[in-house]
Amino acid sequence: MQPFTAANGLGNPHLQTLLPRFIRRQPLFTPITQRLEMPDGDFIDLAWTEQPDLTNHHQPLMILLHGLLMAAKQQGWLGVMMHFRGCSGELNRHPQSYHSGETNDVRFFIQWLRQQFPQRPFMAVGVSLGGNVLINYLANYPDNSELIAAQAISPPLNLASCSDRIQQGFSRVYQHYLLTSLKRTIAQKIDRQPHTMPINHQQLASINSVWQFDQAVTAPLHGFKNADDYYYHCNGLQQLPKITQPLRIIHAQDDPFMCRDVIPQHPLPTNIRYDLSATGGHVGFINGSLLKPQFWLEHTVPMWFQQQLQR
Repeated sequence: MQPFTAANGLGNPHLQTLLPRFIRRQPLFTPITQRLEMPDGDFIDLAWTEQPDLTNHHQPLMILLHGLLMAAKQQGWLGVMMHFRGCSGELNRHPQSYHSGETNDVRFFIQWLRQQFPQRPFMAVGVSLGGNVLINYLANYPDNSELIAAQAISPPLNLASCSDRIQQGFSRVYQHYLLTSLKRTIAQKIDRQPHTMPINHQQLASINSVWQFDQAVTAPLHGFKNADDYYYHCNGLQQLPKITQPLRIIHAQDDPFMCRDVIPQHPLPTNIRYDLSATGGHVGFINGSLLKPQFWLEHTVPMWFQQQLQR
């Protein structure tokens, strides 16, 4: 498999990170949407590449924890993306939503898929935070994940270090963007269910960092003592030795969301492939040329899965 090389003139990590958002402002196709009711009374929304054919037992199914739906469609595979709670454009019903180590929804979703498609091979991709969630899932279910293989793209494997990194330099722009979205959602939940939320509007307005948000909101909402306790228990890095399925991790050294602490320092199990490129930014990986940029992930991710399907 060809390693990643950034397109000439696009080696800057921020160009790599931001350019895909501008190139793909409009979706390439309209997905089939579906709402899946959860056992606790909440819901998650799904996006399919096509109307599922329950009689097709051989078509591979690519499960996505955000992003890369087009890559599945281009391969002729059935693709389905699971939006995390509250991430599909509609507020979820419960005070809790999702976090970097929350795998219960993923487990329910994959088991539900297995009931619908008892014979299809399942593969999964997790992007950014979704990559860390996927790694936690694989570690929690090493013997019965239902997946033949998985890939994690730009996962924040050391949450505390990533929380520090996003407060430095230009990365604070990303932090501001992320916080604006998170705080907007929590403000709506405070309006709707003020007595179930751990903070009020005034306290929410004073939050200026991801760590402060995790300390005041994520941790208490999801049963952690504080932000540091949340980071410690949900770090993907410490979960890697527990994973038995084929797993590929894709990182870039210049990722503006991360630092060297996300890079595994100890030998990994033989079932884990770790691809570290010098450039690529955060979920960027744009190669080709300046005039004809290409999305390397849309080629390399299916190619690796094809290798796993042939084994």
